Amino acid sequence: MLIKIPDILNSTQLAAVQSVLHQSNFIDGKLSAGDNARIEKNNEELAATTDQLDALNSVVMTQLVQQPIYLNSALPAKISLPIYARYTSGMSYGRHIDDPVMGGTSRYRSDISITIFLSNPEDYDGGELCIETDFGNSDIKLPAGHAVLYPSSSRHAVNPVTRGERLVAIAWVQSMVRNPEQRRILFQLSQAREQLKSQSQSGIYQQIDDSYVNLVRMWAEV
Repeated sequence: MLIKIPDILNSTQLAAVQSVLHQSNFIDGKLSAGDNARIEKNNEELAATTDQLDALNSVVMTQLVQQPIYLNSALPAKISLPIYARYTSGMSYGRHIDDPVMGGTSRYRSDISITIFLSNPEDYDGGELCIETDFGNSDIKLPAGHAVLYPSSSRHAVNPVTRGERLVAIAWVQSMVRNPEQRRILFQLSQAREQLKSQSQSGIYQQIDDSYVNLVRMWAEV
C-alpha cells in the first residue's frame, strides 16, 4: 500500500527546514547503510549538531506525526528519528530492501518506510523514488512538503539525479499491525468510518466502528 500525504509542511516551515539544510554539512551516506544496501547507496546524509537536528525534527516530525492519514495508515507503535539525505548530480540509490530491524540501543522493526520530499520537483532532474509493487513500478516525485509511505519490504530505488539537488527526510515505522494486508483493510475501514462520522447515530456507522475497533484489538501487537 502506497500512501501519499500532501502538505505536511507549509511554505514557512519548508523554508525554515531548507535554510537549516543549506547551512549544514553532509557526509557519505554509505556510513549508515547495511551491508547489502551499502553497495547500492550513493548519496549524502546530514552530519548535524544536536541543535540543528532538534530544529529540523521539531518541524518535520512534529508535523508528520499529527497527520490523520499517517496515524490511520501506519498505526504506529514506534517511529525512528529521520535521516536527512541529499542527492546531487550523479547520485542515486540502487534497488534494495530496507533492513528488517534498525536502531541502536532502541531497536525497532521496519514495517513502513517514509520519504518526505524537501526539494521542489523543478529544482532537480531525475531522482524519482521508484517502488516495486504487485502492479508494477511506481515512480514518485512529489512537491516539497509532501510525503509517501510504503512497505519497507518492497524493493525500491532512487533514480540518478542528473541536475540540481534532491533533499529528503527518511524515517521508518514499526506498526502495531505487522501484516501489510491487515493494515490496508484497517485503513479502508478508517476512511469509511470517517465518511460516516456525521451519521454517528446510524446503525451502519456503529457496525463499521465496531468492526474497526475489534479488528484493531484482534491484530494489534503492543
